[in-house]
Amino acid sequence: MAARISEREGGLLLFRVAGIPVLLAPSWWVGSAIVVAFYAPLVDDLAPGTPPGVGLLLAALFAVFLGLSVLAHELGHCVAALRLGLPVRRLRLYLLGGLSEIMRTPGKPSHEGVVAGAGPIVSVVLAVVFGLGAFVMEPGDVVWVLVFQIAAANVAVAVFNLLPGLPLDGGRIVRAGVWAVTGQRATGTRVAVVGGFAVAIALVAWALYGVAEGAEDRWLRFGVCVLTAWVVVAGAKSELASERRRTWPAGVTLADLIRPVLQLPAESPVRDALSTSAGRGVVLVRADGVAAGLLDTEAAEKLAASSPFAPAEQAAEPILPETVLLADEPGEEIVERVQGTAAWQFLVVDLEGRPAGVLRREDLRAAIEKGV
Repeated sequence: MAARISEREGGLLLFRVAGIPVLLAPSWWVGSAIVVAFYAPLVDDLAPGTPPGVGLLLAALFAVFLGLSVLAHELGHCVAALRLGLPVRRLRLYLLGGLSEIMRTPGKPSHEGVVAGAGPIVSVVLAVVFGLGAFVMEPGDVVWVLVFQIAAANVAVAVFNLLPGLPLDGGRIVRAGVWAVTGQRATGTRVAVVGGFAVAIALVAWALYGVAEGAEDRWLRFGVCVLTAWVVVAGAKSELASERRRTWPAGVTLADLIRPVLQLPAESPVRDALSTSAGRGVVLVRADGVAAGLLDTEAAEKLAASSPFAPAEQAAEPILPETVLLADEPGEEIVERVQGTAAWQFLVVDLEGRPAGVLRREDLRAAIEKGV
């Protein structure tokens, strides 16, 4: 399959794994160039007498293998998510690593922990494999240097990602643990966000210590650590904001948010259906008793402007399984369903399947923002 640039997807589409697009962000090339620039001079220190051209080639190979290691790490997350029934939108490799975009939040602490831990486990396995390879090789030549450094890089990837703060894998494991103990995912997120800020502070402190001590790599360390700390803080804030958006507002029940529902014949004139609705949800029912859909107010207004006596069914929004909510459904599941479904209104039914009301996206959003 030919690679292509996709602005919508945000990078170079390399290939697909189990239907998941693997993308290479433009920043990955910048990161790889930096790796090559700083790694090439080290080759002669590790393998004295290496020609400059060979050192440069070795540095380029190291950058490629580092990228492949990060890819394997992220695929670990993807495979675990898919095995648990969690769809994955895409996998992106970028400047500071990779990102697996899982489309649905894990519903159990154990699922969160499994998905988070899968990536570091892959990195540890790679570190062991390459470490054993370096162990059985003759130390000092260029191939040994490459294998040894790949092993060390995977150790670094595993250790860094296991630091106990969001958005790192370790932070997700912390969240899963707190969630399991307290029963509250939001509490786990807050604890792990604090961990993320602590990780960022530690990175900046280590960078400043290197500058103060005059370490040989002080400016490289400073740049990498400050940039990484900024990414960690931004990610932690994003996780906290996302958690707030998905948390059901305290003290509010579904009955407080739903609008009354009215059933009208699907062949009713669209003008009459609009005037009768008066802010209520409208279920349009055909003569055979089958629901034709929910009246789409915006579409109905446009249709009424041109054809006021047209059947209201022509302005109906289909009632799909994902747009039907149970009256006793947990609040967080409702929030996740609403946020993950491209619909602006949802039919709420009681335990016997009878329409109980209509929940509009805007009403839920307003309640969440008020609660925040």
